[in-house]
Amino acid sequence: MKKNTNKILKGDVLEVLKKLPSNFIDVGVTSPPYNKQENKKGWLVKNVKYDIASDKKSELEYQKEQIAVLNEIYRITKNGGHFFYNHKTRWERGTMIHPIEWLLKTNWVIRQEIIWDRGIAANIRGWRFWQTDERIYWLYKPSIKDNKIGEELLSKHALLTSVWKIRPENKNPHPAPFPLVLPARCIYSVLNEKRGVVLDPYCGSGTTLVAAKLLGHDYLGIDISEEYISMSNERIKNSMKEKIILDIETSNHKVIKTFKQRKEEGGFTGKFRNKKNGLLDAQDTFPISLFDKSLL
Repeated sequence: MKKNTNKILKGDVLEVLKKLPSNFIDVGVTSPPYNKQENKKGWLVKNVKYDIASDKKSELEYQKEQIAVLNEIYRITKNGGHFFYNHKTRWERGTMIHPIEWLLKTNWVIRQEIIWDRGIAANIRGWRFWQTDERIYWLYKPSIKDNKIGEELLSKHALLTSVWKIRPENKNPHPAPFPLVLPARCIYSVLNEKRGVVLDPYCGSGTTLVAAKLLGHDYLGIDISEEYISMSNERIKNSMKEKIILDIETSNHKVIKTFKQRKEEGGFTGKFRNKKNGLLDAQDTFPISLFDKSLL
C-alpha cells in the first residue's frame, strides 16, 4: 500500500476514493464543506468560500454525496477501523438540519457523538443561543459482523470525556481549518502507539496529515484544489515546527491509576459508604469544594 500513502491525491473526492483499494485505512479524520450556501456570515467570520469546491448545493444533492463519500471511505477502511467526521447543525429558513440525518443512512456504526466546544460563536445575533459547538462523529467499521462495540479505549484516552474544549484555528489561510489538537486527539486515542494509515479525504490545509506524520503514521490526503495541496505539502515538510502543540496534547492523555488498579489495591472505585464499614466517605476522596458543605 506504500504507493497510496504519504501523498495527497488531487481530484474530486468521490472519484478518487472509488479508485483506491479496499481495507487499507486504519483511521480517518475530516471536516467536509458544510453546504452553507456561501452566504452564511456573521459578525465574527466571513462567509466561507473555498478555492475551487462549491459549498452551494441543494441539500438533497449534498446529503446524497456525503453518504456516497462516507460509504467509499467505509470500503477502504480496515475491519475494526475508525473515522472521525466533523460537522455541525445548520439552519435554513428556520429549519434545523442535523448531520445524523445522513449518517444513519451510511454503512458506518455511529460509536459516539462528541461535542466540540469551540468557545466562540461565528454569529452573535439573537435568533437562537449562540452556537459555539460543532460535532465530531466517531464512526466505526466492525471487525466482526454485528459486533458494534469494538475495543475499549485505554483509560488515559477515555478520560478526556465527550466534550472537547478546543479553540479554533485562527492563523491559517484556509477558510475553514480545524486546530491540530483535534485530529491528533482522534488519531492518538484509537491507535495509541500502534502505527497505521491515516486518511483525510478533504485535507484542506493538511492539519490531519501533519498530526499523522508527527505521531509516526503514514497518511493519505485528497483535495481538489492545487492551492490547498501546495499549502499542505509545505506544512507537512515543516511539520516539526508544530510538534510542541502535539506534545502538549499527548501529555494530557495520562492517568495515575486505572480503575482496575484502584480496585486491586482497595482504593476508591466510586462506592460511597461510611467509615464504619471500612470504606471512604465522598469528602475523604474529593475536594470539599465539590460538595455542598451543608450536606456534610
